Amino acid sequence: MSREIVAGVDGSPESLAAADWAAREAVRRGLALRLVHAWRWEPLDIPLEQDRTHQERWADEVLRAAESTITGAHPGLAVTAEVLPDTPVAALLSTEERAEMLVIGSRGHGPVVGFLLGSHGQQIIAAATRPVVAVRSRDGAEAEAEGDGEGGEIVVGQMGGAEDSAPALGFAFAAAAARGASLRAVRAWNLPSLYAYSPGSMALADEAGGLVPYEKKALREALAPWRERFPEVRVTEQVELGSAGQVLLSSSGAARLLVVGRRARRGALGSRIGSVAHAALHLAPCPVAVVPHE
Repeated sequence: MSREIVAGVDGSPESLAAADWAAREAVRRGLALRLVHAWRWEPLDIPLEQDRTHQERWADEVLRAAESTITGAHPGLAVTAEVLPDTPVAALLSTEERAEMLVIGSRGHGPVVGFLLGSHGQQIIAAATRPVVAVRSRDGAEAEAEGDGEGGEIVVGQMGGAEDSAPALGFAFAAAAARGASLRAVRAWNLPSLYAYSPGSMALADEAGGLVPYEKKALREALAPWRERFPEVRVTEQVELGSAGQVLLSSSGAARLLVVGRRARRGALGSRIGSVAHAALHLAPCPVAVVPHE
């Protein structure tokens, strides 16, 4: 089954920036692009037929305008566009079977609607089984053009064990290889407390010569298979004392993309995106990719 990048479009500047980012990523990776607009008829306090006709026309115009802009900018890109009769969350999640990633718009802080990061956007990120990339309006083609569009640096957080971080690392290495970018792999650690390190990990830390060498060794081992798979990607390893969210944000000031992991399991109160992903999505100065893992 051929893969595609899926972008949610709702007519906002942020969603149009997301569609533009998705198109450029599809070109880099040699994938097709699928634009999706969610529309479900909701009667208003005007004659029903006029209401429905107006809403249908508006939904189609929003989608076609985005499609026209994308195909004009990328004439060789395979683009499909469709209106899905559902809520924004359900519509975008319904495309996951063939999706390489989902791309949505984001304003960061504030109450927003549609595919924008807000209640809908966070639900999509929390429930998705594919990576979700959140893009702000300032993250469009103009922003990349300022840095020649390619190259630059991608920052990825390597937290926990190598197995947990593998999906995020794999996504980050592939993204770096596609755009000729370097990669900064960041591992944050805190001073040990009663619950931070198990007796086994403390024994390993002692064998490694201390906590800092232990953390550096953990990062090096997690990166090893990806370095082998993507030898062309230049990698900087960074191990720093501090909370994961703070360290990642302080390291992403010049990044083209920040990649973080998210545990895919559901809790008693439903899916959550996690504190690190939450901080990155609201405060990072660049597009943020949230990659689920078990």
